[in-house]
Amino acid sequence: MDPDRKARAEVNKFMRGLIRRNPGEKEFHQAVLEVTETLMPFILDHPSYRQAQILERMTEPDRIVIFRVTWEDDNGEIRANRAWRVQFNNSIGPYKGGMRFHPDVTLSVLKFLGFEQVFKNSLTGLPMGGAKGGSNFNPKGKSDREVMRFCHSLMIELHRHIGEDTDVPAGDIGVGPREISYMFGQYKRMENRWAGILTGKGLNYGGSLVRTEATGYGTVYFMQNMLETRGDGIAGKVCSVSGSGNVALYAIEKLIELGAKVVTASDSGGFIHDPDGIDADKLAWLKELKEVRRGRIHEYAEHFPHATFYPGERPWKVKVDLAFPCATQNEIHVEDAETLVENGLIAIAEGANMPSDLAAVHTFLAHGVLFGPAKAANAGGVAVSGLEQTQNAQRITWTREEVDERLRRIMSDIHRKCVEYGADNGYVNYVRGANIAGFIKVADAMLAYGVV
Repeated sequence: MDPDRKARAEVNKFMRGLIRRNPGEKEFHQAVLEVTETLMPFILDHPSYRQAQILERMTEPDRIVIFRVTWEDDNGEIRANRAWRVQFNNSIGPYKGGMRFHPDVTLSVLKFLGFEQVFKNSLTGLPMGGAKGGSNFNPKGKSDREVMRFCHSLMIELHRHIGEDTDVPAGDIGVGPREISYMFGQYKRMENRWAGILTGKGLNYGGSLVRTEATGYGTVYFMQNMLETRGDGIAGKVCSVSGSGNVALYAIEKLIELGAKVVTASDSGGFIHDPDGIDADKLAWLKELKEVRRGRIHEYAEHFPHATFYPGERPWKVKVDLAFPCATQNEIHVEDAETLVENGLIAIAEGANMPSDLAAVHTFLAHGVLFGPAKAANAGGVAVSGLEQTQNAQRITWTREEVDERLRRIMSDIHRKCVEYGADNGYVNYVRGANIAGFIKVADAMLAYGVV
């Protein structure tokens, strides 16, 4: 059997077993398949990983904690939600990964995110394992007091399973500075000590400068690195960004700073197309809309008359040079990818986690589009979280310039690793490069520990 056929057969065999052990978890299946497709030929060439069942062990979390969170709303009604912490792999450092509060949170979503986090954290070069957690609690429409009661109740159970040398959660969708502060305050009260057990904290109590901007900035830095392999740059490029949350807003900010023209933003209601471009003044207005007033993206088109709002749609039909999906998983389907390619897309960097489905990824790669997968391109957020941990441990604070320079270096180093393992006949397959580079560090640590 030729090597390609053998690898495909092994992938199919592996996935059948994984699906049987994890029924109904489609997001987790998708994340593992994307990794396994590129890793399997490498593993077949390195028998020590295969003999030690490293991939089988890496796709099984170390543990999953599931618990009820009971809280009281402002009307005195008792409410109950479900919460999870998936501690996936701590071979190279304490577990590290965000907490997500959203009604669509399921175990499958958290397992896919935790699995991706293992590779992402490995790529940063920092000593961090992979984890993810969250709840089906929806903070939208809740008062500050309701959110506080929920966060305090959640931490009563979660505090048993985390610690600065054990597991250090961060924010994610639905978990911003407000939620982090409530959880951190409750942990401090229960443990009677101050420790850096959460990242994304406020600057007055242990947070890091540039943490808010880090994921969006890092995604743009990774795009910059990809374009440089072709002697190109960001200045003058027309860009499409999806989302209007933290990642999207700061990706737009950095793109404007580097001379690009950003023409889209979106939320769950649809997207806006501004052919004139979102400049610094418009971005300031958009930040106030989303971060202060918690308004909807259609208001942008009502305020800026040259912009058009497209309800219920995503921005991938707009002709652009560069794309930055920064909203949520599986927001780019194969039809969207085909449209982007037909419209002359040069490169895409994923700011959200797994925003492109597998068929879309295959389409980008088949057409030679520079494709920065999430585990590499959006690693800036967790990288600065790791830097926040370091500052907390040393009781120091770095300047904004120091943190941003460290972020730039980390993203450049991630890019270098992807090129090392993904370059092939003048084209860099960043998916393969990121998967192999992230795998090797964790796998070698697991081999060194023996059968554990």
